[in-house]
This record gives sequence, C-alpha cells and structure tokens, in this order.
Amino acid sequence: MTRVFSGVKPTGHLTLGNYLGAMRRWAAVDQHEADALFCVVDLHALTVDHDPARVRRLSRQSATLLLAAGLDPELCTVFVQSHVDEHARLSYVLECVATDGEMRRMIQYKEKAARERQRGGSVRLSLLTYPVLMAADILAYGAGEVPVGDDQRQHVELARDLAVRFNQRYGHTFVVPRATRPGVAARVMNLQDPASKMGKSDDVGPGIVYLLDEPDVVRKKVMRAVTDSGQEVVYDRESRPGLANLLEILAACTGDEPEALSGAYTSYGALKKDTAEAVVEVLRPLQERHKELCADPGHVEGVLRAGAERARGMARPTVDAAYRAIGLLPAVAEAETAGAGAVVTV
Repeated sequence: MTRVFSGVKPTGHLTLGNYLGAMRRWAAVDQHEADALFCVVDLHALTVDHDPARVRRLSRQSATLLLAAGLDPELCTVFVQSHVDEHARLSYVLECVATDGEMRRMIQYKEKAARERQRGGSVRLSLLTYPVLMAADILAYGAGEVPVGDDQRQHVELARDLAVRFNQRYGHTFVVPRATRPGVAARVMNLQDPASKMGKSDDVGPGIVYLLDEPDVVRKKVMRAVTDSGQEVVYDRESRPGLANLLEILAACTGDEPEALSGAYTSYGALKKDTAEAVVEVLRPLQERHKELCADPGHVEGVLRAGAERARGMARPTVDAAYRAIGLLPAVAEAETAGAGAVVTV
C-alpha cells in the first residue's frame, strides 16, 4: 500500500477549510486506501511567538478533532510530532543537505520575514529552516504521497529535492514523495475576503468558520459572507470570487458540482441560507463526536501514545539508515547477554 503522511499545525483553531479541504478526505479515503499517518505537527508551532499553554491546548484539541472527523486508530496512525524523536533527528541531517538559497526562496519565509522587517523586527531562525523539518516529517516514513493544498506544494517539492540529492550523494535511502491534491473545495476561502484562504487565526474572524462554532454562529457568518456585484448567481472564480466560494462550499457539503448548483438559485440570500444549513449539518456529527471524546480524555491519550509508538517503529529504521549513510558513527550499547563484559554496536 502507498504510505501517506499529513499533518495539522496547532497554531489556531481548526476551520471548515481544514475539514473540507483535507480532514474529511483523510477519513473517507486515505485511511482506507493507504498506510496513512496523521500528525499534529506541534514542533512547527514553535517557529513564531506563542503561548506554551495554548500550544499544548490546541495540540490536544487538534488531535481530538482528527478523531472526531472519523480517523480510526485501527486503520491509521494518529500521533503528535514531538512524541517521536526521529523527526528532529532527521531534520538536522537534512539541513546538512539543504542550502541557504533554497530556504530563503520559500514563499512563506519570504513573506513573513518581509513583514517583520517592515516592523523593525526579525523572524526566528526556525522559520527559515522549518521546511526541512517538514521534509523530515515526510521522508522519515517513506511516504509516497502527501495530500496538500496549493500553498504547501513548494514544501513537498523541497522534500523531493532533498530526497533525490541525499540518495545521489550517500546512497539510496529515501522514497521520493509526490504531492497529491484533493478535488472540490481543496481551498476554502475566507467568507469576508474571498481572495484569502480560510486559515487558522488567533482572532475570532467573521470570515472564518471554526469546526467548533455553534450552529447559530455558523449561520451568522455564512449569511454575512461577501458576495459580488451583479444579481445573477453564476459560478466564476475569476470575476465572482465571493459567489464561487459559497458555491464551492455548498458543493463540498452536498456532493454536487458548483456549476450545476449555480443554476438552481436566483438570489444570493437563498444560496447563503442553503450553504449555512449545509455547513451546520456537515459539522453536526463531528461536534457531537468531539464532545464524546472530550468526556473521555484517557482514550485520546491512549490513541496518541499508541500512535507515537507505532510511528517511531516506522521511522527509526529509515532515520538510522540516513545517519549511517551520511557518515555518523553508530550508537554503542551494552551487550544484553549476561556476563558478556563487552559492548556491541547497534
């Protein structure tokens, strides 16, 4: 089976975009058709200023929502990144293969570093190097496919480049992964700014539907969504992005096509109302399951503990092989044989 790796970063509350663009497919398709690993990538949350308690709280919430979305520990591996040392071990080795120029060309680093310079500040070094950690996340498990949105494809390309370069220099060690892209609603846009992705935010934004929003809050946000000039309901991502976003969200919730849905409406209000109700119904079972899991925190902890152990077992052989290939001396352990009085390499 193809091995798939995906992760969520606990820097904010998970959104409708996270669910429709990724999590729902993970539960419905990937965990059934692949050897799938799903990870809360908490180390990536340390690249910016953060509240440690909030990172811990959001990490637990993210893991719980992954399970509430339908991920089954019997079918896939669910774990927290920092619980598996191999991520950090491999990241440094890959930093010794990557170049400074590659890192500085990463779009997210360039944009965030430029904003900080305008404020007279500077970003953390980890923001520059975190794409290598992301590559380590993927390569440690021999993942052949990485389901990502368009904004993350550059990072998967970096992982491919580093894998190829390492294999050529030090011997074949890594599977070279490829990015895969989900279909409709792979990129849900902000309801108040349809030119921007509906991303996680530290603020309660009126254009962002969070997975744990109450139904009335969801309805209010969708009904207040920005639309476009004109009266006709048509699907045109370029000239009518606000309408297109609503149609794509409704399509993702109902299983229809945006183009077909556009012909069923003669007013923005009717479209918004149906979209709001569709979102509420899509989120209802997830929210109910989340409430059940929160009432049994020991279950979630057990899933994460077992997931980390399983993930560690998958990653360690590849990471150990990378250490040997690049020239690091194998670790030394005491012989387990009683009375051996010697040490052996492992």
